[in-house]
Amino acid sequence: MLYFAPMIKTYLIPFLFCCASLFSQEVKETSFFVDANYFYGSIVRHNKDISHLVKGHPEGVIISYNRETFGQERWEQVYNYPDYGFSFVYQDTESEILGDNFGLYGHYNFYFLKRNLFLRIGQGIAYNTNPFDKEKNPKNNAYGSSFLSSTYVMLNYNKQHIFEGFGIQAGLSIVHYSNANVKAPNSSTNAITFNLGLQYEIDSEEPSEYIEKKKYESYTEPIALNIVLRGGFNESDYIGLGQQPFGVISAYADKRIGFKSSIQLGADAFFAKFLKKEVEFLATAYPTRGLTGDEDYKRVGVFAGHELHINKISLVSQFGYYVYYPYEFEGRTYIRAGLNYNFTEQLFGAVTLKSHGAKAEGIEFGIGIRI
Repeated sequence: MLYFAPMIKTYLIPFLFCCASLFSQEVKETSFFVDANYFYGSIVRHNKDISHLVKGHPEGVIISYNRETFGQERWEQVYNYPDYGFSFVYQDTESEILGDNFGLYGHYNFYFLKRNLFLRIGQGIAYNTNPFDKEKNPKNNAYGSSFLSSTYVMLNYNKQHIFEGFGIQAGLSIVHYSNANVKAPNSSTNAITFNLGLQYEIDSEEPSEYIEKKKYESYTEPIALNIVLRGGFNESDYIGLGQQPFGVISAYADKRIGFKSSIQLGADAFFAKFLKKEVEFLATAYPTRGLTGDEDYKRVGVFAGHELHINKISLVSQFGYYVYYPYEFEGRTYIRAGLNYNFTEQLFGAVTLKSHGAKAEGIEFGIGIRI
């Protein structure tokens, strides 16, 4: 899960308090609740390069606004009436080198065990107060920039409506921060924490009811062709080479095999200028490595993938292999994970993270067409 963390895909939308909707059976179908959790834990040594940063125990708060669903739409019933909303996370890293993190996220809550257990997945952007600086803070090799992509995952036991709209929750959370090599260095951090919190349902005097799940017909679609243009900026791990633009052209076929899932098969062409700068630097600085400086920085890969559809948003995961690979960089396999947002049936936006295992290469912003 942590490998896919990055993904930048950030939703900075204000919290909205909407009016309740009344249906002919006079059942309230819209409801909202807020929750606040205190957390305390440890930063994981996922990389030996951050050993000098793993000393204290981070703590902080997660404050969330949640809209409940009751089955008005098919996806709400299929996913067992999830919640969606927005979160604010403050993390005190207990490290003067790392500084503090403040983040805003969009999230979903998915329920299990008669709604006593929920899994929350949140994706957003965070601000760090003390990033890497060659003169002022050279030891912070985890965060190369003030703005970071962040993901958090929460698994909580949840007991609602104990007293006049108040409830309790407790469990575990994982909070990930990374800038996905938009700016070096980028060793990133992952904190595993225990959290304890309270929740309160807004306007809780009138209980809401779930619409009974319907039996839907099986859902399939014919094979479709997708073309996606992606781009962004990233930087070599060799500090000082500067940020460079990159572009990706992707073409793939997808087949919708159910209401939730699609499978994909396609190819990517990568044009990453940071590799051109890296090759030129290494050829000059380390002549014994056998580089001439003229090696082609372009790469071509083939991939297979899966897309999980949740309303207009879908979660994308792809595994690829470079078939054209003139310069050795982090191995021949790669992973892409992120989000698509469907503006129409044919047009979609994409925010994805490309990585080699746990090593992020860049955050990709894209626009695609499905025909």
